[in-house]
Amino acid sequence: MSACIFCKIIKGDIPAFKLFESERVLAFLDIQPLSRGHAMVIPKYHGAKLTDIPDDQLEEILVRRSRPSNKTIYLMILLSASMQPVAKKLALASGAINYNILQNNGRLAHQEVDHVHFHMIPKPNAQEGLGIGWPATKTDMEMLKELFAELKSKM
Repeated sequence: MSACIFCKIIKGDIPAFKLFESERVLAFLDIQPLSRGHAMVIPKYHGAKLTDIPDDQLEEILVRRSRPSNKTIYLMILLSASMQPVAKKLALASGAINYNILQNNGRLAHQEVDHVHFHMIPKPNAQEGLGIGWPATKTDMEMLKELFAELKSKM
């Protein structure tokens, strides 16, 4: 997408503080951070919402599968750090003890850029990092059972 700011970052048209890059994923520092170490992880495949991205383009971000190999144990030890999910690598690199991994889909859900992206936001104290409300509602168990049955049948 020629107008997408993240696609422009991927192409190198817009500079970024790149922390990690592979064939399918790019991670970089957020230029409007909520706290020190706030970073973004994006699939290079363009899609506005999580459901628009093929699974194989997402797996490196949160779940990094190790592939069977005939290599020696020594080589596997050397590679083990590179097999971690990128979001986890960012959290570890930042040294954050408390942090949020955030991914929004759609304007009502606070998505500002129409390219799937994950925020890794360190939460060092009550003032810095992500602040959220959680307007929980009282549960109607009968309605919850119906919803459960409906969703379970679609899984």
